Amino acid sequence: MTRFGMGYDVHRLVEGRKLILGGICIPHTLGLFGHSDADVLLHAVADALLGAAALGDIGRHFPDTDPKYEGADSMKLLAHVMELLKEHGYRVGNIDATVVAQNPKLKDFIPRMNENIACVLEIPTSAVNVKATTEEHLGFTGAEEGISAYAVAGIEMA
Repeated sequence: MTRFGMGYDVHRLVEGRKLILGGICIPHTLGLFGHSDADVLLHAVADALLGAAALGDIGRHFPDTDPKYEGADSMKLLAHVMELLKEHGYRVGNIDATVVAQNPKLKDFIPRMNENIACVLEIPTSAVNVKATTEEHLGFTGAEEGISAYAVAGIEMA
């Protein structure tokens, strides 16, 4: 039986932080503010996977009140989610995700994001589809106040 989960994350853009998306440091004048590295894409993917397996969310597993997650690498957090899935008898089928950002333009970084996610989740790159869009200068993402991401995950019993 295939199970599906949906994830969403958002973080503010601020000065003095690196912009990390899909495990890649993206050149930009602003970065995302958060307790960890604030990688909204990987956080949305992790939440989608946890949701599909009915295992809660990243806030439950990696609380922002826990100092051990301060500055955490979200690639490592996603790897931990993958281990949880395996422990519960699941394997990942596919990931479809969208990053919403007015700037910077992400199209040149998407192939590496797909590869990073596929590698951690032990699936072919062809089973990961990251997309990027703007909101045509509307809302907080359009005003470049933040970046958000949505993800859908399919998992199956291993």
